[in-house]
Amino acid sequence: MIAAATAGQKPRTLLVSAGVLVDTNSNSPPRILLAERNKGHLQGTWEFPGGKVEISESPEEALVRELREELGVHVDPTSLVPVAFSSHSYPNFHLLMPLFGITQWSGALGDVGVEGQRLVFVTAEELQADKYPMPPADAPLIPHILRYVSSLERQ
Repeated sequence: MIAAATAGQKPRTLLVSAGVLVDTNSNSPPRILLAERNKGHLQGTWEFPGGKVEISESPEEALVRELREELGVHVDPTSLVPVAFSSHSYPNFHLLMPLFGITQWSGALGDVGVEGQRLVFVTAEELQADKYPMPPADAPLIPHILRYVSSLERQ
């Protein structure tokens, strides 16, 4: 639980690590994984999977753990590619979120994650079209993700 800041206090900074999983294994354009928030703060919006960094973890370790817990996939931490970061102030906390690119993982991804959240792979065009409302901290990452995906297409 995140405590609200009282008058004169700065809100607590929460470090969250997120991943942009990009499926490059088909003959179609690369597709980006989104997960729907199915409970709590910003329920019903679509985000890049990840979660809170615990005190004993690096952002990379936290992301690998969160992807295993939320999606049931394993990611080698050495394969994570830094893409961008987001810094956003919500009313009760400030979020700092490094975003890592991921093109390789083991384990199957279906339409539903381990925690019951809906999952969808979208093209870059669909991501830009605002078909999937995103939390305020995630939306500014889209141009960076599009550059990352474009760089994958050129490889």
